[in-house]
Amino acid sequence: MVVASRRLAFVDAYELRDVSVHAFWPVQRSRVGAAGAKGFSMKIHAGYEISYECPQPTPMILMLSVHPSRFPDLLTEDRMRLDPPIPTNTYHDSFGNFCHVISAPAGRLTLSTDFLVHDNGEPDAAAPQAEQYELEDLPVEALIYLLGSRYCETDRLSNVAWSLFGQVRKGWPLVQAICDYVHDRVTFSYAHASPTKTAYEAYVKRRGVCRDFAHLAVTLCRCMNVPARYCTGYLGDIGVSPDNSPMDFSAWFEVYLGGRWYAFDARHNTPRIGRILMARGRDATDVAIVTSFGPCTLAGFKVITDEVTSAV
Repeated sequence: MVVASRRLAFVDAYELRDVSVHAFWPVQRSRVGAAGAKGFSMKIHAGYEISYECPQPTPMILMLSVHPSRFPDLLTEDRMRLDPPIPTNTYHDSFGNFCHVISAPAGRLTLSTDFLVHDNGEPDAAAPQAEQYELEDLPVEALIYLLGSRYCETDRLSNVAWSLFGQVRKGWPLVQAICDYVHDRVTFSYAHASPTKTAYEAYVKRRGVCRDFAHLAVTLCRCMNVPARYCTGYLGDIGVSPDNSPMDFSAWFEVYLGGRWYAFDARHNTPRIGRILMARGRDATDVAIVTSFGPCTLAGFKVITDEVTSAV
């Protein structure tokens, strides 16, 4: 979960949501080897409830909606509810993400949503023969994802990348080798989450959360001339053994190979089922779920992402 502000205030809270809607939509956290085994479609129940305490009226930009690319899959509306009700202005940013602008009142503000989405039930697409394009053959809109950014210091990791992967076959094998390396080098730990940790720091300190895995993998891909962009969204324990940690939003990345974008996940390093994209960008700066322009404190954080296993 990424929260940003001009002061770089950042708080992570990990608390599994417990809501009454479970009584109406039966769900379970995992069905190992079931969902996706034959690619059958499914319904996913997802949502959040996030609260902030603000000592004064505070402007915010929110990036909490499902990405427009998943709008056709929504079975119920992904409508953000605000308590107390306040006006919102909406827009699409330069990366195509759906954003809201609000002025949070002094006191407590709670943001929430609850929706059903259709999913094809298949793991992340794999294309082992997908080729890497030469720079001059890339679409111009992909070129920005070759450049360094706030959390992805290509200048500090370029020599490292070429020493590690310079002899690896370009294309899919190269990206998979980078994923393997990051997955093995970095240890996942909520205790080592930091709002200012960069890809280089994750490389050196070798500990972090999903955003750190994604930042390091994105940076190494860019160093090797593979366009890579950072993604955030929902990812439940569907088709895998359940994780006992409270549910949170997740970070992964996409690379441009063979004429399209493919999802990779350096933290889990295995194709996953049921990703629900919320936002894409150069790094976590572009996809922070809440950017506050003033002081505020995260007072509550709950996320749900469950497969609906039967109809009522």
